[in-house]
Amino acid sequence: MKTTSKLLGCLAILFASQACQDKKNNTIKDSITEEISFTKEGELQLLRDNDTLKQLSIEIADNPYERETGLMYRKTMEQNQGMLFISEESKPQNFYMKNTLIPLDIIYIDENQKIVSFQRNAKPNDETSLPSGLPAKYILEVNAGLSKKWNLKEGDSISFKKL
Repeated sequence: MKTTSKLLGCLAILFASQACQDKKNNTIKDSITEEISFTKEGELQLLRDNDTLKQLSIEIADNPYERETGLMYRKTMEQNQGMLFISEESKPQNFYMKNTLIPLDIIYIDENQKIVSFQRNAKPNDETSLPSGLPAKYILEVNAGLSKKWNLKEGDSISFKKL
């Protein structure tokens, strides 16, 4: 019974903190974590004057848990992928890179789906606030450097559809 209880307690800690201490040997065992994979939930076009600049496959973060977690703990993201956050209201937004392992460009977009600002080359694991400056309802995260490579500008727009 004691062994089962210890095992269950260790498993609970393992899943909660990704580490479990073996008290007898005074060692810490790391959990084996599975990488979070991309799940296509929609398609997004980046537009200038109704001309498509780029089309992306997107994951959509439209509930509190998904918006809070975002791209945390991901090790990679393809060049044609992104995550679109949909806020409940248009307001000044602040993102940060806590537990985010890949550098990102954060693109803030207003309720009319027009780009209002950028936070380019956000550093992994940096908890510095990255504000939108202006009200935004949508936030698109893509790999760092892509917003510049695609020559995106304030005033460009997006169009997206959920699958």
